[in-house]
Amino acid sequence: MGARCVMVLGTTSGAGKSWLATALCRWYARQGLRVAPFKAQNMSNNARVVPARTDADHGGEIGSAQYFQAQAARAVPDVRMNPLLLKPERDTASQVILMGEVHEALTRTPWRERSATVWPRIAEAFDSLAADHDVVVLEGAGSPAEINLMASDIVNLRMARHADARCLLVTDIDRGGAFAHLYGTWALMPAADRARLAGFVLNRFRGDAALLAPGPEQLQGLTGVPTVATLPMWWQHGLPEEDGVFDDRPSGDRAAGGLTVAVVAYPRISNLDEFQPLKKVPGLRLVWARTPQALAGADWIVLPGSKATASDLAWLRAQGLDRAIAAHASAGGRVLGICGGLQMLGEALVDPHGIDGNAPGLGLLPLVTVFAREKTVRLRRTRFEAVSGPWSALAQVPLAGYEIHHGQTGVHPQLAAQGRAVLPDGLGWQNTAGNVLGLYLHGLFEDAGVVRALFGAQVPTLDATFDGLADYIDRHFAPGVLAGLIDP
Repeated sequence: MGARCVMVLGTTSGAGKSWLATALCRWYARQGLRVAPFKAQNMSNNARVVPARTDADHGGEIGSAQYFQAQAARAVPDVRMNPLLLKPERDTASQVILMGEVHEALTRTPWRERSATVWPRIAEAFDSLAADHDVVVLEGAGSPAEINLMASDIVNLRMARHADARCLLVTDIDRGGAFAHLYGTWALMPAADRARLAGFVLNRFRGDAALLAPGPEQLQGLTGVPTVATLPMWWQHGLPEEDGVFDDRPSGDRAAGGLTVAVVAYPRISNLDEFQPLKKVPGLRLVWARTPQALAGADWIVLPGSKATASDLAWLRAQGLDRAIAAHASAGGRVLGICGGLQMLGEALVDPHGIDGNAPGLGLLPLVTVFAREKTVRLRRTRFEAVSGPWSALAQVPLAGYEIHHGQTGVHPQLAAQGRAVLPDGLGWQNTAGNVLGLYLHGLFEDAGVVRALFGAQVPTLDATFDGLADYIDRHFAPGVLAGLIDP
């Protein structure tokens, strides 16, 4: 018998599909089953590097959501779990990652024409994954009722049919209109696909659940589909958000002697999920900054990764954030740049191949970045060298992380005396004053040794977070539903 398949569909983007799929992965894994996640097509600038599974593949990038879902499932992440990844570079174009690698021809192919090319690879990846596991938890994208896209659908209903999946349809009740969203989605689905819906899920509910009546009963009367769970709002569940900065409220209360860390949230921010552990550090306040005023009072300013470094640097200047960052650094405040943020901290961005764009940098590190055609995508284990000044706690600390970048960065020959390398192989630099640090490695705050060195703290592990998610759905789903979804 092949893998039994459960699929999480949503009435909208941001309804809670990724969160629920992650919880289901851990719930089924705790039943002693071999579980794998799967999302045929993901659109996100939050990506992770996964190793090669066999000599025939090369590993590469998958969406962060499927990476975390694999960890929740206690499975080794691999490219089959997210065969197609779209990384937005601007409002009308995305870089296409197929089976972990950049695919230039597909990047240039119009949206609707891609499906015929990519569907065989997607189906092959899923079939291979299903053959290796007892349960596959699939995640849809956006809504299955996008009638303008149904003819070229490869991620929602077509995938549900191929997997013969039993489906849950989740909606964000906090936005309002939840019953209309559920009914409208059901009504626009073909009748054969409606039959796959095993239950509706109301997510992010606040208030007295008794006030929902008689809505769920009336909805079941109209559709034949029961509401199988009402999930209360849970802001601090601990799982990184998949896209954007969903919860951009400042997190934590700055304790006496504690820190305020401001992360600049530019439009094409990438890999923001790596900052999730900072929300758990005692006494640390995390702020997402889009204006100079949001940087006021920050102890650290962090320039995160970017999928469009030159464009985000231009945005940063337009907001006046460049002057605020320069003033902070000049006063001795700590500045950290990661990947695209490191590139911004240098003297210049040089783009001979039209990959990202030319631009002057912020001039806080003596570096020049040249964008190359080939993308660097790899896992790394390394160790900090002689880090000095405000970041000296990192000296000789081991670090595990990952690289995803087109830029190749080196020291400006006329400015070499203004900085030093702090990681081997060009992975990290520091200015001579010691307060500005740039790293190519993502994952700094996900490394327990680094967190202990910087904050003297130990934060809850992701594994504990996954168990908490599984416990949560176990409490709030109707009895027997979760097990019934995978009954033969």
